[in-house]
Amino acid sequence: MLRRRAIGETVEQIQPDLIIPTGRRRGCGPSLSSIYRALSEHDKRQAYPEAVQAAHADFAALHQRDRSPK
Repeated sequence: MLRRRAIGETVEQIQPDLIIPTGRRRGCGPSLSSIYRALSEHDKRQAYPEAVQAAHADFAALHQRDRSPK
């Protein structure tokens, strides 16, 4: 999807070729809003990689704290 966007295709042109591989909607195509959301998340990760790493570290610390005996 990213390669096709890079060459100028619109999300509407790409959508019919996408298939959800697993889960309840397996075999169906994603909605336009799901595609735009995924592209937005990708852009955020590219723009702020340190924030993503910090969020993952915070989540791991919380998960570890929740799993420790009380």
